[in-house]
Order: sequence, then structure tokens, then C-alpha cells
Amino acid sequence: MSLEVATLPETWELVVATVGRIVPYGAYVNLDEYNNVEGLLHISEISSRWVKNIKDHVREGDKIVLKVLRVDPVKLHIDLSLRRVSERERRSKLLQWKQENRGRKLLDMAAERMGVSSEEAYEKIGMPLEEHFGSIYLGLEKAVEEGESALVKSGIPAEWATVLTKLVKGKIRAPQVKISGILELKSSRPDGVSVLRKAFAKAKGLKKPNNADIRIYVTGTPKYRIEVTAGSYKVAESLLDRVVKNSIKTLTASGGEGRFIRTP
Repeated sequence: MSLEVATLPETWELVVATVGRIVPYGAYVNLDEYNNVEGLLHISEISSRWVKNIKDHVREGDKIVLKVLRVDPVKLHIDLSLRRVSERERRSKLLQWKQENRGRKLLDMAAERMGVSSEEAYEKIGMPLEEHFGSIYLGLEKAVEEGESALVKSGIPAEWATVLTKLVKGKIRAPQVKISGILELKSSRPDGVSVLRKAFAKAKGLKKPNNADIRIYVTGTPKYRIEVTAGSYKVAESLLDRVVKNSIKTLTASGGEGRFIRTP
């Protein structure tokens, strides 16, 4: 997000707002991402059900996610809706907003250490991070995951990359996602247990990216639960696929059989 924040949001955009005045016909709110410009949340857009008391739904000082319905740039009038925001949209927008704020604060801290203004730091470092990673926070997250080289590759000067990486370690946790499934393995051989152990040992011994892990639990023979954690769904899916294929391959080579059932 640029320091020169746009005056008004776009129609249908999700925005974070702070509830200001409560009036009989709705609530006036200030848009946090747009220099606190004021908008109206009409009582008819608070809930899909009849609203008897507005304060049962929103109160002064509340931080809420709203959807922009109409924008009048001449009158500087903005109509907003709460009832049209799904729970998924609310959570996603709040997370994005919190991350953007966190990213800017960390960049400001780095600027202080480098002896430059926040404005200069944003123009020189913040904008390239946004262009390359999508946001300042995501760029700093990548530095935690891969080291300062990730920032240097994006065009950030080495001295800034060093300062930022040292700053964010311990302040930002590397992203983690978890996926799992049930692996059914069968072996009629007398040493079937040993074969299964060999299959699982080989699976766990696969080369893993940083911050990735493989765990296998017995849920009831012949079913085994495989959990994979990694820094992204793409990496996790790839690792899970390798674990499953290697386990089944090892077992079938010994006369056994197996199948994998992905769990939600």
C-alpha cells in the first residue's frame, strides 16, 4: 500500500473500518486504509435480519470489515454493507490488514536503524517488496523462511536485506500449512511389519525443504495417518505425494499393496 493512499475505495472492495457515531438510521465509520475518510453503514445493511438495536451488532470503536456498495467522489459519500461480508471474507481481509500494518511497522523500525525516514524507506524498500512479493509482510516472511538472499534476489540492497532479516527473526514466524491423508498398507508376508517399517523409514528419510516435516501415525492396522507440514500448500502437496508413492512402491516391491485416501 502506497504512502499516497487513494482518497476513496472501489465499489465492492472490502475495507477495514472503525465504528464512529451510532445514529438511528445506521452508523458512521472511518475507513482505516483510506485516511479515515467517513462512510455510512445504513441500518438496512447491518444484518439480513431485522435490526431492533444497532448496538446489538456494532458499537463505537469496533473494528469491522465492510463491503463498499456505492461511492460518490463529488459528495465524498460512501455506502457500506456489513451483511454482505461473508465470514471467510472477514477473516481473510482482517489477516491481510494486520499483516500490512505489521509489515509497515517493521519497515519503519528498519528505517530508524538505517537512519532514514519512513517515507524514504517505503520508496526504496517497501515498494520493491510489494511489487515482488505482493506485500511488505510477505517479503519479510520470505526472509524468515529463506534468509536474506530472498530479499537480495528481489532487488533489495544487501545492507537493507541484512538489517531486515535480523530484525524480523523472532518477530515473524515462518508460514506453515498442514495436509494429511490415510494410507492403507497390506502385506501378507511373515515379516510384513518389518516391510512396513522399511517403507515408512524410507518415506521419512526423503529430502525435505526447510520448515517441512513428515509424521506417520497408526490409526488402526492396516491404516496409517500421514501428516505433512510445510511453508506452502504447493510444497506440502509435493512432499505428501512423494511420501505416498515411495511407501506404496516399497511395499508393492515386497508383494504387498497399498492405497491412499486424502482427508479434508
